[in-house]
Amino acid sequence: MGTFEKVVNRKNTKSVKWDMVKKLYGSNEVIPMWVADMDFPVPNAVTETLSERVSHQIYGYTLTDANVNQSVMNWVKRRHQWDIDENWIVYSPGVITTLHLAVQAYTEPGDAILIQTPVYAPFYDLVNLHDRKLLTNPLELRSGKYEINFNHLETQFQKGVKAFILSNPHNPVGRVWTKEELTRMAKLCEQYDVLILSDEIHADLIHQPNSHIPIASLCQEIANRTITCMSPTKTFNLAGLRISFAIISNKEKKLLLKKQFKKQGLGILNTMGILALEAAYQEGEEWLEELLEVLDTNISLVRDAFSTRDEITLIEPEGTYLLWLDCRAMRLSQKELKQFMQEDAKVGLNDGIEFGKEGEGFMRINVACPTETLHLGLNRILEALHKRAL
Repeated sequence: MGTFEKVVNRKNTKSVKWDMVKKLYGSNEVIPMWVADMDFPVPNAVTETLSERVSHQIYGYTLTDANVNQSVMNWVKRRHQWDIDENWIVYSPGVITTLHLAVQAYTEPGDAILIQTPVYAPFYDLVNLHDRKLLTNPLELRSGKYEINFNHLETQFQKGVKAFILSNPHNPVGRVWTKEELTRMAKLCEQYDVLILSDEIHADLIHQPNSHIPIASLCQEIANRTITCMSPTKTFNLAGLRISFAIISNKEKKLLLKKQFKKQGLGILNTMGILALEAAYQEGEEWLEELLEVLDTNISLVRDAFSTRDEITLIEPEGTYLLWLDCRAMRLSQKELKQFMQEDAKVGLNDGIEFGKEGEGFMRINVACPTETLHLGLNRILEALHKRAL
C-alpha cells in the first residue's frame, strides 16, 4: 500500500486544504484535516491518461461519447447493482452545481425544501440563495447512532414540501441509509408528491458490512421523482478536475434540467475531468479497494485514540472518510471547542456548527491521509486533552 503511505507535500500547489491554513486557522503549524479531498495520489491509470493528453498538447472542446457513458453505466452496475440507461445521464462540473440548477429547474421562489440536519453546509445555500423556504428534519442521535424521526418527517412534508435534498451516504454523520429507511422516506415522498434530489457523491466510500443503495434504484416510481447526483471526484480524489453526473430516468425532468444548464451557459466540461472519469471507472477499482482498507485502518486509529478518553466520542461511520466527533463532554462553548482544536491541539477540523445548530459540540475530521499524518494529528489532540485535564 505504498501509494497510501507516502506523505506528499501539497503546500504551494494552490491547495485549498494546505495553502489556506494560516488564513483559516491563524498559524502555519496547524495540520489541516478538514476539507473533503484526500492526501493520496490518484490511481496510476488516471495519471497515465492525463499525462498522455498533456503530451498531446491540444486541449480543445471535449465530448462525452458512448465510451464515457458506458464507463459510468458499468461502474454504477458493478458497484451499486443498478442498471441505468445512457440516455439518463446528464454531465455536470459538480454535484453542488447540479443541485443548484435542479432547485431552479424544479421549484419556484417561496417553495419549501427540506434537508436533514446536521448536514453538508452548502445544502443551506441551495435553499436560501434561491429564496426557497428552508424546512429541516433533524436527525436524532440514539445510542451513538443517528436515526431519522419519520413522524417529524411526515409532519414537515404535510407543510407542502416541494423537494427533499437527501444526503446518502450522509455527510457529516456518516450514515449509509438502509433499504428500509430509504423505502420509508421514498413512500412518504410519493404520498406527499415530493421531488427527491439525492446527493450520492460518497456512494463508493462504504465500510463493511454496509452497502450503498441508490434511492432511485428502489423502483421505477421512485426513480421517476428522483434526481441522483454522483461523481468519481470523492472516490478517486479528482475534485479539482470538476466532473460529475446526474442520473434522471424521467425524460421530462431530464429535459428541464438540461434547459437550466443551457440557461446558465454550462454546456462544456473540463477535458481532463472527462478523461479522468473514464480512466478511474475503467481501471481504478483495485486502487479503490486498497483505499477502503486504508480508511478502515485509519478509522480504527481514531476509535482507539479516543477509546480511553471521556471527552471525545467517535460516531461510528458507515461510509465516507469524514468522521463526526462528539465533543460535548468537554463542556466547552463552540467557540472554545474550535479554539481548543486549532490553538491547543493545532489541528484544523471542521467546526460542527457549520453543519447546522445540531452540530454544536461536534467536530468533523478527514482521515483520508497517510497514517503518519493521522498519527500526528491524533497525538496532538490527545496531548492537548491531557494538558487540559491537569
